[in-house]
Amino acid sequence: SLLFEEHEGSFIVGALAALKSKTGKVGFIGGMDIPLIRRFSLGYEAGAKFINPKISVVNNFIGVTGEAWNNPAKAKELALAQISSGVDIIFVAAGASGSGAFDAIEEKNKLGIGVDSNQNWMKPGFILTSMLKRVDVAVFDTIKAMKSGDFKSGATYFGLENKGVDYSVDEFNDKILSPATRKKAEDLKAQIIAKKIQVPDYYKVPR
Repeated sequence: SLLFEEHEGSFIVGALAALKSKTGKVGFIGGMDIPLIRRFSLGYEAGAKFINPKISVVNNFIGVTGEAWNNPAKAKELALAQISSGVDIIFVAAGASGSGAFDAIEEKNKLGIGVDSNQNWMKPGFILTSMLKRVDVAVFDTIKAMKSGDFKSGATYFGLENKGVDYSVDEFNDKILSPATRKKAEDLKAQIIAKKIQVPDYYKVPR
C-alpha cells in the first residue's frame, strides 16, 4: 500500500489560507463525511490556527453516502453560504463535487484551494494553491526500490519528508502566492519534517 499523509499537506495549505485571508475566516468543504476527509479538515484547521490562533474555520460536508462525491450543486450551495458568512478562502476536498464550489468562488471573487492533483488550472486566478498527493513520486520510488532490490512489501507512507505531499505553484497562481508567503510555507514544512511542529492526525486523535 502506498499511503499519503494528507494531514501534513493540509496543514501547509491551511497556513497559506490564514496568511492570505483578509476576513480572518476560512472554510473547508469535504465530500463524504468519513475519517479520511476529517483528516484533511483537522490538518487544515491546525495549519490556519498555527498562523492565526483567532481565525475562524467553517467546516461543511456534502453528505454521508457515495453520492457526496458527485454533487456540484450542493457544493456550490455550501460554498455560497460560507462566503456569505464572511469566508474568503475555501479548501475543497470533495471529488467531482468540487467544481460547484469553485464556480461559487469565481462568481464571488474569492479564493479556493484544490486537492490531490494540481487544480490551479480549473479557475485561473481564483485557486490559491492545491494540496498535492504526489502519486508520481510514490510510484517512481516504488519502481526504483524494486529495480535496486530494496523493495519491501506492506505499507509505505508518503509525507512532507519524502516529498509525498506538497502544495502547488505554477503559472496560474504564481502572482497570488507572494515570495514571502511561499518562504513561510517552506519554513513550516521544514519544521514539520524536523518534528518541531506536530500536525494533529484524525486517525490518532482520541474520539
